[in-house]
Amino acid sequence: MGLASVLGLALFTIGWILGPRRPDAEKLSPYECGFEAFGDSVRFDVRYYLVAIIFIVFDLEIAFFFPWAVSLKATGAFACWHADFALVLVVALVYDYKKGALEWD
Repeated sequence: MGLASVLGLALFTIGWILGPRRPDAEKLSPYECGFEAFGDSVRFDVRYYLVAIIFIVFDLEIAFFFPWAVSLKATGAFACWHADFALVLVVALVYDYKKGALEWD
């Protein structure tokens, strides 16, 4: 693990030092679609993406619960790590809810 971290950091540093630095107006422009942004462009709230990510995570978790529940008799206590993972997800959801991340104005 340490070797992988050192190698990754070394490669990142070498790329950062030796990489070309030629900023130009096109590269630094905020949009790549060929025209500047309109004044009435729609901005999406970050909470929209947060709700989407939470939905995907819990949807996948439910998809993993079915095979876990079916094979629980055969696997026994060995498969209980899945329940721990689900508990961590529920704690994270409660934390998000308490912080107001899921409330819409």
